[in-house]
Amino acid sequence: MSENNDLHIQSSSCVLCGRADDCPEKYGEKKTYVEYNLTVHYYCLLMSSGIWQRGEEDEGVDGFLIADIRKEVNRASKLVCNICRKKGASIGCVAPKCKRSYHFPCGTQKECIFQFMEDFRSYCWEHKPVQKFPVKESGGTSQCTICLDLVEQLPVYTVLKSPCCKNAWFHRECLQYQALSAGIFFFRCTVCNNKDKFQKEMLRMGIYIPERDASWELEENAYEDLLHCYQHCDIRRCLCRKGRDYSKPDSKWEIKRCQCCGSRGTHFACSSIKSWEQNWECVECRSILVKSGNYRKQTKRSLATSEKADGTACLLEEPSPKCPRQSPGSQRNILHSPKMMCQNNLSTCSHLELPASNRVRMSLSPLMSNRNWSPRKKSLRKERREVSNILKELRLQVSAETTRLNIDAENIWNSALKGFRQRNFSPTNAIEIKFTKCKSRSKTDTSAAKKRRFFQLLMLHLQNSSLFEGSSAKNLSLDFQAVKENLYFEAGKMIAVSLVHGGPSPGFFSQTLFNCLVYGPENVKPALQDVADGDVAETIKMIKHANSLSSLQSTINNCYEFLAAAGCLRPITALCDKDVLVNDLLIHHVIKRIISPLESFRQGLRTLGVLEKMQMHPDAFSSILCHKPGGLSAETLCDLFTIHSSSDVNEAESADFWMAYLQDVESGESVVMLEDILLFVTGSFSIPPTGFDPEPTVKFSHIRCPVGNRLLNCLELPITKTYEQFKNKMEFTVSNTLRVERE
Repeated sequence: MSENNDLHIQSSSCVLCGRADDCPEKYGEKKTYVEYNLTVHYYCLLMSSGIWQRGEEDEGVDGFLIADIRKEVNRASKLVCNICRKKGASIGCVAPKCKRSYHFPCGTQKECIFQFMEDFRSYCWEHKPVQKFPVKESGGTSQCTICLDLVEQLPVYTVLKSPCCKNAWFHRECLQYQALSAGIFFFRCTVCNNKDKFQKEMLRMGIYIPERDASWELEENAYEDLLHCYQHCDIRRCLCRKGRDYSKPDSKWEIKRCQCCGSRGTHFACSSIKSWEQNWECVECRSILVKSGNYRKQTKRSLATSEKADGTACLLEEPSPKCPRQSPGSQRNILHSPKMMCQNNLSTCSHLELPASNRVRMSLSPLMSNRNWSPRKKSLRKERREVSNILKELRLQVSAETTRLNIDAENIWNSALKGFRQRNFSPTNAIEIKFTKCKSRSKTDTSAAKKRRFFQLLMLHLQNSSLFEGSSAKNLSLDFQAVKENLYFEAGKMIAVSLVHGGPSPGFFSQTLFNCLVYGPENVKPALQDVADGDVAETIKMIKHANSLSSLQSTINNCYEFLAAAGCLRPITALCDKDVLVNDLLIHHVIKRIISPLESFRQGLRTLGVLEKMQMHPDAFSSILCHKPGGLSAETLCDLFTIHSSSDVNEAESADFWMAYLQDVESGESVVMLEDILLFVTGSFSIPPTGFDPEPTVKFSHIRCPVGNRLLNCLELPITKTYEQFKNKMEFTVSNTLRVERE
């Protein structure tokens, strides 16, 4: 929110709780809006029971409209606080049949619990959640690992226990200060460093975790020293006349750093290094490798996984400060960037936070699981799983810094082009999408759903744009205006960004176009179906099917100008000459004619290292670039969703209902489709190449109707006595929710 002169911090009282206290740690930031004659605490606003965030973040007070705030104040003025007995109690306990209301400060003093997540629930002192742990662990004293003072091991409001460590106890006040300082990306258990399980429990117990970076990360130039690359030649006899610190890229005087420590360097010429593919270790590292017996193995290792061929450092060479370097022998974990993990941190049903015993992968009936998949379909599924892991690895480059794009859905190309060309845009930044000119906005729209929607519209536009030609399998076309405006480069860049940032794949590349990108145009032989121009295709077909020398010569005479323009005009003395002529015509029309757009398009695909991965794993990337995602099946959704197993819920029968319902939907015995179920939970009709983040889960609860949480990709299903009840609730909720969204 912009800080204008209309925003001033004053000592006036909050319109909701009536207090003038300015204590951000307890009540959130207090803001006064002079032009609206309004002062409010942030926590009072968040926890009020009768108000919702219906505006954009820059509207009203952090998205809460001024008119809605005044209505809430008017509603609360009729309610008496059960603690201080004064009017204005805007917060109510969510426990069934409990009618207690209170102010936020009063509730804090009375040790009520306020959950700053999902629906922002509040529990009074009688119904608040309490941590459970064995009796033998209570009664003693321990040391708070934050302030290091003693803390009593008792199930009381002021004391909290770590859910992931047996002997980790904290003061509630210490934890709250730690959360405010660390933010959602760095708030974790101080003993074991667990993040997901720890944050979930702390949110349940009323700790507020702000969705922002850590306070130390917000300092200007906090990591400036880490951005410095070592640029000094340490060879005993440096041959460079301009000194040891001189470095000229792409020349023999470029400095190459030690591949092991990175803190020593040499000029290419000083160590007789011929290319970036050649490894180099400093004297200290080489002696260590020799003593350990790994020197031969290290020198033979290809740089394909640590450095790019063009000399720029690859994403795995110098990890970000937020991505710790792993030891050479450790298994690589596919981590998400801090910005992308912020939703996953709040997950109440993500399988990442559960032990193996609480994660259940259910299989369908033998009839479904033993279906006869074609060899091609099996191969595609295997290749798509492979490319998903590759794209997740590339996603490590995405940082916590966010770039916001204002997108007009009705003018998707121009608004996307403007966003990608803006000065502060970087492919390594997390992308936040704001759709402009929207009359209404669904409450279920999440940042990830908006981003997927943006990339879906963008890929659809590219498929039908003048940059490509063909029916279903498309090649690049020749558009001189697009070449002039460098649009082929931008198109390649957009496709690369979509793949890495969780968007859909194009799926419309012809095999010829894909081979040109991967193997180079000089190594590709096009086919007749690659020719999109009907007249040109007909002419080439007539030459190809000529059955006599006279008919071949007659055809050539009729298309004399066409052959001359293609540079293929030549004397024909035998019928077999037509094969070479047809091949030359295809190469000219499909490849040579568009060689400039092709090279520009390839450069765009180099963004984030996508083209290099395509060249290393051609079969895997062909499965998503040349083939549209297949239709969803019950087995696909069953594999996609992990069932959250709970110890206090017997979900075996409910899981059977869930799988039976998927089979009914697939067989057409339902008013909804499998795509509707996926859209209801994730906001997407299809599964993106990188998969969903967080991974979709199913949770069974004693609730009235199914709930699709698109922020967490979690489907919460009701526990019913009969399958008919389960099916009816699914049909009603999914169909009506999507109908309202479409309207």
